[in-house]
Amino acid sequence: MTTTSHPVPISLNKVPSNDIYGRRTGSPGEEARIRSLANTEDDLGRALGNPKIDRLARILDSVPRRQYVKQATPIESMENLTQLLGGAELFIKRDDLLPLAGGGSKTRKLEYLVQAAIDEGADILVTCGAVQSNHCRLTASAAAREGIDCHLILEERIPGSYKPDAGGNNYAFALLGATTSVVAEGGVPEEEARIIAKLRAEGRRPFLVPGGGSNELGSLGYARAALEVVQWTRDHGAFDAIVLCSGSGGTHAGMLAGLRAAGDHTPVIGISTRAAADAQARKIHGLSTRTSASLGEGDIPSDHVIVRDAYVGPGYSLPTDEMAEAIQLFARRESIFLDPVYTGKAAAGLIDLVRSGELGLGKRVLFLHTGGAPSLFHYQTLPDDVPADEAAPAKPLGLHFDSLRVSRDEMSAIYGRYVVDEAGSS
Repeated sequence: MTTTSHPVPISLNKVPSNDIYGRRTGSPGEEARIRSLANTEDDLGRALGNPKIDRLARILDSVPRRQYVKQATPIESMENLTQLLGGAELFIKRDDLLPLAGGGSKTRKLEYLVQAAIDEGADILVTCGAVQSNHCRLTASAAAREGIDCHLILEERIPGSYKPDAGGNNYAFALLGATTSVVAEGGVPEEEARIIAKLRAEGRRPFLVPGGGSNELGSLGYARAALEVVQWTRDHGAFDAIVLCSGSGGTHAGMLAGLRAAGDHTPVIGISTRAAADAQARKIHGLSTRTSASLGEGDIPSDHVIVRDAYVGPGYSLPTDEMAEAIQLFARRESIFLDPVYTGKAAAGLIDLVRSGELGLGKRVLFLHTGGAPSLFHYQTLPDDVPADEAAPAKPLGLHFDSLRVSRDEMSAIYGRYVVDEAGSS
């Protein structure tokens, strides 16, 4: 192919359109026509699309999944929050709007994991999570949709934090028909072994879903999400950074591996919600490298793994003033609900990085909303007062997070026959 310093642009209205993964759609004849019109490699690349994107999409399409996700989740401008903070231009990817009960990031992982369970002939899913686990809610939701049973092992990571009559996700577990057992922190492996052995002895066929859905297979869900991000940037401009929660690791690792496999080198900043930065970075590096290998790619460089742990506060799920402020700012400025355990702390990290100037003026930043809003209603997040200058609060707002204690009897009094007890009777 010849090149020239004065390329003739290809008419965009004659170029096949992209699908949601950045692949050009159209017939082989259209491709041949485009190749004949292209005067430079750059022309051809713009017209035909990125071959790395095509390759990644084909690999992901070759792995069976349930296809709960029918379309790309929206990426929206957060104009009000951008104006308030006065730094980077902020955007949000709304994975809180994903399907299954209450939405959230685990839906993407469960597409692959539940398909694997069905392929193995499983009749019950077993998984684990914290007492207000979004992953447990969505695993129970996927099981309900597929008509199979679900058992949840709830880990009480903060002593005294589990209450059988709690609201939020805990109420959803029973509503979705899941059975539960509760263990102290560190007790999950032993309980998993006990439950699996018991079920097999009863003639059941259990499938163990990893905590958070975070293994190489589940992480493919966020490699697929990375393709959605890359496609959006081709039409609307690149991001200078992506900020997301970093917990069990599948979201962080999958997004990183997917972007790199697609040829995109945008920094991915993981805000740890539990672990120290060094330990979390080692976990993410290992999982992202294994996920990358499953995509036919090489190792993820260790310096591509970015983890910040300054926003964990006193511990997992324990409130901080910065998290409380972030929840209120997102609600009042963008009409978006966050949760106190994950997205609230990730948003606190985002806000701090903007205020500090690290993500300052002239930069474009994407925040990944991984869901979790149902657990917000387990906590009281009401302001003690409203600052006089609401547009620019001088310090974190004083919010309190006491558990809502609504008993089953009280719920029955309110909702009558529509409350279902654990035995399934009304």
